[in-house]
Amino acid sequence: MTDAAVALPARRRRSSASYRLERRIKKGFLVVAVGLVLIYTLFPYYWAIVSSTKQGAALYRNTFLPAFDLTYYKALYENRIFLGSLVNSAFVASSTTALSLILGISAAYALGRIDFPQRRGVLMTILMISIFPQVVVLSGMFELINWLGLYNRPSALILTYLLATVPFTTWILTTFIREFPRELEEAAIIDGCSHFRILTKILLPLMGPSLASTGILAFILAWNEFLFALTFILTDENRTVPVAIGLMGGSSRYEYPFGQIMAASVTVTLPLIILVLIFQRRIVAGLTAGAVKG
Repeated sequence: MTDAAVALPARRRRSSASYRLERRIKKGFLVVAVGLVLIYTLFPYYWAIVSSTKQGAALYRNTFLPAFDLTYYKALYENRIFLGSLVNSAFVASSTTALSLILGISAAYALGRIDFPQRRGVLMTILMISIFPQVVVLSGMFELINWLGLYNRPSALILTYLLATVPFTTWILTTFIREFPRELEEAAIIDGCSHFRILTKILLPLMGPSLASTGILAFILAWNEFLFALTFILTDENRTVPVAIGLMGGSSRYEYPFGQIMAASVTVTLPLIILVLIFQRRIVAGLTAGAVKG
């Protein structure tokens, strides 16, 4: 047996060992990267929970360890203004989401399935509207709300939130509708179905994941909105949660209610987490729909 024949298995063993070592190093880097991302994303929420269980000087002792003091949470649940703001936010966000999906899916079907010369221009206009800063339209919306007599009413927030959520839902749902095969629609047209029946009886039942993902994102957008809610609502009875948290005050003008604000922030975030956990499968299916064509 020649020296080359003897050296070949040894080279293969060394290359196999180096390949396994390289895979372990890459896996180690991946684990470290995932760990850093989790710490970066979860630590603020953990810190908010810890801070909401401490009072006074305890905030500065053992900063990263909870004290299991629920005084601030009990005070929140006894605060009628805060509980009312939760109800207001739920009503406004739910109404905004429902109207956004109804209007968005109707516009998305027209833009995704019906051919007309101005379709591309309409899509570009919708995209431009969706990226407008809120401050740009604030004065105009103020005049419109005042003219309609909706000032200091929850309906004013629903109307203004639609300005951001309808373009968003329309753009996203148009992408989903374009992915459905044309044969479904053509067969329905041959059977005499109108566009309304095609949308409601054929396409809509297939859009569960996309509607769930788009609806959750629109709900979060309306739930977290602050500027319009601060501008168009004046009384505590009609305020939404972000404004109620922003206007929280201490027992004196020199006290900053940090722990109470953290407790309110944790309480406000819980409904969003529950919604995402309930619809997580549909959200993932909706976000990945149309990613692979075949």
